[in-house]
Amino acid sequence: MLYNAYEVQRAMLSGASSIASVWAEYLNNPANPWGYLGFSPIMASALEVFAHAYAPRGKPGWDITEALVDGVEYPVVEATVLFKPFCELKHFRREGLPEDAPRLLIVAPMSGHYATLLRGTVARMVENQDVYVTDWADAKMVPLDKGRFDLDDYIDYVIEFLEHLGPNTHVVAVCQPSVPAYAATAIMGAEDNPCRPASLTMMGGPIDTREAPTSVNDVATERPLSWFRNNVIATVPLAYPGAGRQVYPGFLQLSGFIAMNLGSHLMSHYQYFQQMIEGDDDGAAAHKAFYDEYLSVCDLTAEFYIQTVEHVFKEHSLPNGTFEHRGKVIDLKGIKDTALLAIEGERDDISGIGQTKAALKLATGLPEVKKQYHLAKDAGHYGIFNGSKWRNRIAPVVEAWMRANPGVGTAKLKVVA
Repeated sequence: MLYNAYEVQRAMLSGASSIASVWAEYLNNPANPWGYLGFSPIMASALEVFAHAYAPRGKPGWDITEALVDGVEYPVVEATVLFKPFCELKHFRREGLPEDAPRLLIVAPMSGHYATLLRGTVARMVENQDVYVTDWADAKMVPLDKGRFDLDDYIDYVIEFLEHLGPNTHVVAVCQPSVPAYAATAIMGAEDNPCRPASLTMMGGPIDTREAPTSVNDVATERPLSWFRNNVIATVPLAYPGAGRQVYPGFLQLSGFIAMNLGSHLMSHYQYFQQMIEGDDDGAAAHKAFYDEYLSVCDLTAEFYIQTVEHVFKEHSLPNGTFEHRGKVIDLKGIKDTALLAIEGERDDISGIGQTKAALKLATGLPEVKKQYHLAKDAGHYGIFNGSKWRNRIAPVVEAWMRANPGVGTAKLKVVA
């Protein structure tokens, strides 16, 4: 019922958005004499704000076509190199990249937004690295006959991608995937897998949510697991390929994020309204670009979501040493030579300070020289992987760490086409 009610509401608002867009265009048409009256620009701007807020949205494109390096623009080639039911492995490489450039796997979060939320992350790293990124599927678009997808599967995917890319690949995990990427690194290290990461950078990840818990953590801990199963899990309607699948809908995650910062979102839309009235096209375009991405959401499988709440936020299984993969407890001492970099934002209101840093302490089998911590001053959660702080202050730290730790064990570099 929850999902069907949402679909009815979405259909109604989509229709209203289309009507508002038509009227806004009519009032803004230079050939319309009514458009020159005093109230017309205000009315047109209000209609445009409404139309944009409730416009139907699908999966955004990556739209990374060029990279600017030392004042020279290089074309960027995008390709899909591996297809899985719940993920595509994307490859981005710019022309002119040196053959010995580090190979980097960026593990995007599966948290309600599409992987394209990391467009800025990929665009910056493609300047100097050969970049691959996990492009997770929208669960409602995956047919039931493709099976389940849970935390075990997530870890398996990361391991498979690393084995596909070959030895001495570097990994950057942004937010939620810090946990499965860290677990995969430990598993591969314990098995002396030659394809274990050369380095693992974790950014704003909930490794130990007992450190500086945020409102996100409080929501997870204050309610029993049964509450989540009964109140936030829905069944995909018949209109989608994944009809019948149990999911945590992306629209619920989006509602929660907006509620956390409702005032700032309202102010942002008011500023957009003013920009439209004043003819500030650049400011309005920046607002639209951000919200086109932010309001595009996808569903998570129910089993993955519930397990994440249980093990990451309730049981703290990883720091407690009880986290299992395929029935076997993960030994974090398996991380023996993969260099670890933990990055946190000083103003992160989603993953508190210390939650990611905990990964360094837990890796007791790794020499201290292979560990580094970086606190990004004045950066919020999204600022550590997008925007000017990421591009100018944080990305150089990641690049320097990768180059200082080019490989593990005796593995030789494998070149992947």
